[in-house]
This record gives sequence, structure tokens and C-alpha cells, in this order.
Amino acid sequence: MSHTAIPHSARSVRRQRSLPALAEVSKITSYGATLAGIYLSVGFLFYYAAHEKLIVNAGTMPAPLQKLFAGSFFALGLVEASIVVLLAVSLIRGEFLPQRRKPVLLAGLSVSIFAYGVMIVANAMIGNNATVIELFTYLGVTAVVMFIVRQMAPYRPMTWLAGEAEE
Repeated sequence: MSHTAIPHSARSVRRQRSLPALAEVSKITSYGATLAGIYLSVGFLFYYAAHEKLIVNAGTMPAPLQKLFAGSFFALGLVEASIVVLLAVSLIRGEFLPQRRKPVLLAGLSVSIFAYGVMIVANAMIGNNATVIELFTYLGVTAVVMFIVRQMAPYRPMTWLAGEAEE
């Protein structure tokens, strides 16, 4: 039987049945892509920063900054490493699932805001204003990311993220 042989009403019923499935795929895809982007961007940003400070540079900072921030460079590397650990714990706990609350992910994002704050103060003290502005932007974007996480499931319905009306 050809496609044209199916009565018009039967085609519209078939099309209507597939729309809810497409809407569900849209919700899940939007949710998953958003969370994957958060975990990847924040996780790898702080992983490489901590790795450089703690492993590559063995906890030592560049010579010009050593006098100003003796000891704090290693501590900042530990703060950055703690963010990576918190994000890993969040993944292990399954916080990426829509039905799970995300307290460890939000804690990791909060610690990253703290880390940006510390870096802002340090750079402001040495007059590195371009870096201060850049870090302040990262801090602000992280706050927006935290807001988005709090708007995602399970805190809110998944429909808004996929651009759909409330259920």
C-alpha cells in the first residue's frame, strides 16, 4: 500500500502519535547536552589549571609572583583540584540524571566561584586588570550556570529547556 493510499485522517493520527515522542527526545537531548557542556567545560577548565599548578609546576609559581603570593599558589591548585573532585563525585552519584538533585554539582560550581574570587583579588593586587576583567566574566558566567542548573530537572519541569510550554 503506497503512502498516498493511506487516508488523510490516518496519516494525521500517525503524525500526532510521533509528536509526543519527538517532544520527549527534545527534552532529554536539551537536558543532556546542557549538563554535558557544564561538566565538560568546568571540569576540564579546572582540571588543567590544577594539573599545571600541582603536577607540571610541582606547586611552585612563576618567579615574579612567588614573592607576593608565597604558599597561596599551591593552595589555589588544591582549590581547583577540589572542584574537579566535586564534579567527579557528582557524576558518580548520578546527579546528571533528571530525577536526581544536584547538591554536589552546585557545590563544585560554588567552589569555582570562590576560586575565581581568590584569583581576582590576587590579580587586582598586582595590577593585572585585563585578567581581573576576564576572571570576573568567568565568575559571572558560572553564576548564570548555577542558575540554569537550578532551573533544570528535578527542580523544574524539563519542558522549559527544550523550548516547550509548561505541561
